[in-house]
Amino acid sequence: MSSDKRNFFADRDIQVILGTLLRVGVIASMSVVMIGGLLYLFSDHAVLIDYRNFNPDKSGFSSIPAILIGLKDLDSKAIIQFGTLLLIFTPVARVVFSIFSFLIERDYLYVLIGLFVLSIILYSLSDKLVG
Repeated sequence: MSSDKRNFFADRDIQVILGTLLRVGVIASMSVVMIGGLLYLFSDHAVLIDYRNFNPDKSGFSSIPAILIGLKDLDSKAIIQFGTLLLIFTPVARVVFSIFSFLIERDYLYVLIGLFVLSIILYSLSDKLVG
């Protein structure tokens, strides 16, 4: 058995999986945002919006639990926000997959670096995760 066969995945396989993961994440988020946008146009098209004063809390979908509750009610704004969340979590999924691929390759330095990057990302999102 050659030394090239000792890893479960070749570097090319990992790159293909990562590329597919990113592509599927972007396409899925784009599709969800488009569906939410179409629902918004058909249901809330007559609502006038005041763009002079910006109030981010006015939408009510500034946390993940609020977005999930809005999804349960099929609120178009919640669907759009969920698509945005999918876009945000696509690179996070890439980091998680990279950590597992480094574990498979037994490259523990990069596992630690990946865990450090993931902890920074999750810490920066922590107020949005809890609500």
